[in-house]
Amino acid sequence: MIQIALSDEIREACPDLHVLALTCEVKNSESAAGLWAEIAEEEARIQRTLQLEEVNKFPPIRATRQAYKRLGKDPNRYRPSAEALRRRILRGLPLYRIDTVVDLINLVSIRSGYSIGGFDVSKIQGTQLTLGVGREGEPYQGIGRGELNIAGLPVYRDTMGGIGTPTSDEERTKISLETSSILMIINGYSGREGVLEAGTYAAGLLRKYASAVHFEALWVHQTEVMSITI
Repeated sequence: MIQIALSDEIREACPDLHVLALTCEVKNSESAAGLWAEIAEEEARIQRTLQLEEVNKFPPIRATRQAYKRLGKDPNRYRPSAEALRRRILRGLPLYRIDTVVDLINLVSIRSGYSIGGFDVSKIQGTQLTLGVGREGEPYQGIGRGELNIAGLPVYRDTMGGIGTPTSDEERTKISLETSSILMIINGYSGREGVLEAGTYAAGLLRKYASAVHFEALWVHQTEVMSITI
C-alpha cells in the first residue's frame, strides 16, 4: 500500500481535510455499457435538480474552492475537477469517454462532489505520497491540458515530483488500458462526513465493472493514518 502523508502547510491551511486512499487490482477496459447507463442516470439527476449557479455551493466543492483560496489559487481559473464535471453536464456537453476505470472515478466525483485522484501504482516512484502545495515554476503536465501552473494548488508528490491536484492529475502516472493496479485518493476538504460513503460507492463500482480485488485502504487526517476495511 502506498503511504499518504500531509505536509505541515496542508495540515495548517486545511484542518478539516480527511483523505481516503484505496488501492486494488483491476482489469481495465475501453468501455462498460452498464457503467455508462449509471453515468447517464447521474447526469439526468443533476440536470433535473441543480442549476449552474448552484454548483460551487455544494459543500465538498465549496470546501475545495476555499482550500484553493487559502493556498493562494483562484478556483475560478483552476476549477476543481468535480466542479468542472458538474458544470459540463449542466452546459449540455458530453462527458469524455476515457476507459472504464477513469470513467467510474469521474462518476464517483460527479456524484460525491469530491475531486478524486486516480493513479497507476506501477508508475508511482517510491512508497509514499506527500500532499503539499505547488510552487512557482514547478513542472507539471496535466492530463490533456499540457503544462499546468500548479503554484498554490494542493499537490501529491512522489519522489520524482507532482502527480495529482484537485484540478488535474499528471500524465506520468495516469491510468491506461494496461493498468493492473490503481491508487484512488478521495479528498474531503469539507470534513469526514461523506468520504467513506464515496469510497464504498467507488469500491462497489470497481468490483462491478473492473473485476477489482485485493483492496487496501488508508484513512488520513492531520498526522493520523489508519488502515481500514472497505
